[in-house]
Amino acid sequence: MEPQQLLTLLLRVAVAASLASILSRFSAFQLMLMREDRTLVQRVKLALMFLAFYGGSVLFRVLNPAKYDAVDLGLEGSLLAGMVGGYVTGLFSGILISIPAVANGELMTMLLFAGVGVLGGLLRDLAPEKEDIWRFSPIFSLNPRRLRQRTYQLRLLFQLGCLFSIFFSGLLRVEVSHLRKDGVFLSPIWTDPSWPAVLAAYVSSIFAVMLPLKIWNNTRNEKKLEAQQLRLNEARLAALTSQINPHFLFNTLNSVSSLIRTNPEQARGVVYRLSSILRRLLRNTDNLTPLRDELAFIDNYMSIEMVRFGEKLRFVKEIDPETLDRMVPSMLLQPLIENSIRHGLATKVDGGLIRVRSYLADGRLHLVVEDDGVGIPEARLATLFEQGIGVSNVNERMKVLYGPDYRMWIDSKPGEGTRTGIEIPDVQVVSEVIQEVPAAT
Repeated sequence: MEPQQLLTLLLRVAVAASLASILSRFSAFQLMLMREDRTLVQRVKLALMFLAFYGGSVLFRVLNPAKYDAVDLGLEGSLLAGMVGGYVTGLFSGILISIPAVANGELMTMLLFAGVGVLGGLLRDLAPEKEDIWRFSPIFSLNPRRLRQRTYQLRLLFQLGCLFSIFFSGLLRVEVSHLRKDGVFLSPIWTDPSWPAVLAAYVSSIFAVMLPLKIWNNTRNEKKLEAQQLRLNEARLAALTSQINPHFLFNTLNSVSSLIRTNPEQARGVVYRLSSILRRLLRNTDNLTPLRDELAFIDNYMSIEMVRFGEKLRFVKEIDPETLDRMVPSMLLQPLIENSIRHGLATKVDGGLIRVRSYLADGRLHLVVEDDGVGIPEARLATLFEQGIGVSNVNERMKVLYGPDYRMWIDSKPGEGTRTGIEIPDVQVVSEVIQEVPAAT
């Protein structure tokens, strides 16, 4: 076997890996990889994707016959199409990929590629598990303990079946070419009488099938990890929100119970506001909400708390009108205001003031909750994000929603008060969402 032939085969494997890597970057192909069951239209679309790359390799060889030796991967692409997409995808891919060769007078290529595509579909059906398609490898264990396992025996038989199919496809290409000299184009490697060259050519075909499967499987695993992380974040966010709601309701119901004895009329009003709050909590399933809705929620909450504390509690809002349609995490401000009341003002004899501010700066939304309460000791302030229930929940929720793209800080001085600031991305409500439905005429 000549060194030039070995270099050609190595380059051929590199081309196969490159084509697979480029194809895996397209989002449409990634979606196809994630599906196990596909409609007829989706199977045809997948065949067209194989055509674009593997048919292109055949076209390149037809247009540049002198530079062929490493490029044409039509046979391997047809087999891969069947293994990934099934019979229909394999059949259509084989037919489409062979078109440049048929146009060049290699008439038997279409029949050969179509048959190999169907063979790939058969392998897909014979796989003990669908995931075994992606685990194909010419290297397997012969450990006696594993060989006694029924599952491993089936998997080993499938791997051997894949190897045999690749050898059979290559042999079929050679035999068809011998029957019809103009039927299938053969690289000089295949026609070389040297058995090492022929063996090396078969091995290159194995790797030209195995490497794309490994590359695409890595893409599938990455997409699965992304989906799992998204579900984990959603579950984590739901858990954090469920911690906030019962804590809020417990304190609100305590306020209602005390008002029922002292002022039934006010208690009726508080119950009405509480029903509005509960209605919003039950209706709202989104993680983000317009700031105007969050402030309406806070108004109801503060109405209840101001009835409880009377004139000792004052509430001021300094809201930039441009921020009202910005999206913020649901239940963002209530835990911070509740902390100001419970820990900042509740123990202060003459009560105090809570101020909520919002403004836009440098393309970011800034929210500030401040009070003139008793403040937080420096030792406790250092661990507030880990130990404070309301603060830590708000911080964790923003971490899930924004990753590193947010900032939360707390500034407090004993005897002077506490100020909590939040800085998040400026996201505006879509106009269709906030647009009111016109009244019927």
